[in-house]
Amino acid sequence: MEYVQFGDSPLKVSRMGLGCMGMSGIYGESDDNESIATIQRALDLGINFFDTSVSYGSGHNQELIGKAIKGRRDAAILHSKFGSRRDAGGTSVGSSASADRVREDCEDTLRRFGVEAVDIFSPSRVDPDIPIEDTIGAASRLVADGKIRFLGISEASPDSIRRANAVHPLVSLQMEFSLFTRDPVTGGNLDAAREFGMGMMGYAVFGRGILTGAYRKFDDLPEGDRRRDWPRYQPGNIEHNMTLLDRIAVLAAEKNATLAQIALAWAMAQGTHIVPIPGAKSRGHLEENVKALEIELTPEDLARLEAIVPAGAARGDRYPERQMKRVNR
Repeated sequence: MEYVQFGDSPLKVSRMGLGCMGMSGIYGESDDNESIATIQRALDLGINFFDTSVSYGSGHNQELIGKAIKGRRDAAILHSKFGSRRDAGGTSVGSSASADRVREDCEDTLRRFGVEAVDIFSPSRVDPDIPIEDTIGAASRLVADGKIRFLGISEASPDSIRRANAVHPLVSLQMEFSLFTRDPVTGGNLDAAREFGMGMMGYAVFGRGILTGAYRKFDDLPEGDRRRDWPRYQPGNIEHNMTLLDRIAVLAAEKNATLAQIALAWAMAQGTHIVPIPGAKSRGHLEENVKALEIELTPEDLARLEAIVPAGAARGDRYPERQMKRVNR
């Protein structure tokens, strides 16, 4: 496993992390025993960077991670978000980044993980009702208390990134980033983060499954799957997006790789300042992801992918309208 310095922080993180959200029922059923085995296999393979949130399974996800890292705490860098709440089906039902919520979520996080300090703590979203200065100020007091090592921010606008750093240094920006979503680059978020020496965690690198080719039409999605509400899977949009995927598949075949591996290799090829955190809820998918480290995309390959999928080529927003209003604040 290759390790890189995470921004200008002292953290050395694996070239790819592991996003654990799917282990708590967000995308259909999951198996706790397999999830724990997957996290432990990730540690065995050298992955040391794990992402979760208090909202994933209403704490269930953090408890899984706590069980998996027991006795191996020093091998794991734990990034957790706070503030968001989800219903039993995994749908966001709002958030709060108040001082009281920061402290409550931190205490719950430490208890579920079974650790004395969380490595990076980040608001899931910038709260429109609470100045980001107040949220980061409250979190910084927990840093002083030794309960948090570093602070991060998620889905924040360039202005919010700068305002937050004026209160306390941040080490991490988390944003969606994939062949289908270039918002951090085109919107200036990544540039703002780099002003302050922050690393970036790229989530949804597979576009919530669309870049894997697992679901080629709307009716392929199981009943009750959240993705049935998402614009890129809607009839009219998904057919266009599959034409892009079919062209990427030609390159994947030439590289003897899966579509998912090409998507992940592309994300890593954008620079070591971006650390993708692909999800996996089985050891098989995890090991497929790790093999993307062996894929070399030449400058010609990258230019070819850019020609196939330039920024904005995918049809449909990355979230439904209600959730789009909560990002890039």
